[in-house]
Amino acid sequence: MTISVTAKDQNTFEVVVTTNSTTTHSVTLSDSIHMKLTNGKISKETLVEKSFEFLLAREPNTSILSQFKIEVISQYFPDYVGAAGKW
Repeated sequence: MTISVTAKDQNTFEVVVTTNSTTTHSVTLSDSIHMKLTNGKISKETLVEKSFEFLLAREPNTSILSQFKIEVISQYFPDYVGAAGKW
């Protein structure tokens, strides 16, 4: 499995996940959410990559939304915020 994160602009990232099938996702991450989740300890790119590792441990890449704001992960997985704080 590979996860490739590319910044499209300051708040938007393209993520390509390759497993049995390849999927592409557009993820939005604002500065305020980045600080709330990580307190600035890791880069936005690292947060996006680790967020996908978190998701892929729970569901296949074909089930991950193709476009979403990073904070919606916690609506599906309440333990996400706690996990993100430890990265």
